[in-house]
Amino acid sequence: IFLSDRKSNSPGSVVTAVVEGSRSFLVEIQALVTRSSFGYPQRRANGIDINRLQMLIAVLIKKAGLFLGNQDIHVNVAGGFKVNEPAVDLAVCIAIASAFKNKLISKTTASFGEVGLGGEIRAVGQVDKRLEELKKMGFQNVIMPNIKLNNSSQKLNIISTDSISDIIKSQ
Repeated sequence: IFLSDRKSNSPGSVVTAVVEGSRSFLVEIQALVTRSSFGYPQRRANGIDINRLQMLIAVLIKKAGLFLGNQDIHVNVAGGFKVNEPAVDLAVCIAIASAFKNKLISKTTASFGEVGLGGEIRAVGQVDKRLEELKKMGFQNVIMPNIKLNNSSQKLNIISTDSISDIIKSQ
């Protein structure tokens, strides 16, 4: 239901798998990055913590080499859903980079993982549930932390990474 109005032709959009209680479901993370008209750029978040967003922007600037210091950045979790888990960090970073570079992310690609202050991609809990939901909903590619997987990754192209800079530079 959170992906029903998803448009595939817009940079700054990526799907992530969220676990709430014992259930996994998918949400779309949207980002809009524009050159700031003022001296101090705006950072706005709807559905994620603004402090977390500020930290992720700092990591993208320092560790991924994106020049975001003069950019207004708006991030939204589509459908009005509020996400409180760090597993959406990687999707937020990819959405921001996609919007900044004006580059589309494939409609069949999703991501999840926590991003640390050093730019490292950290493992999150309940990976099998996340992968199973992505597979069930027809996703083919998953960008995620470099961890050992069980059989849940069958039929999925897993793009494992240890670093945010590797993923951002490959876009």
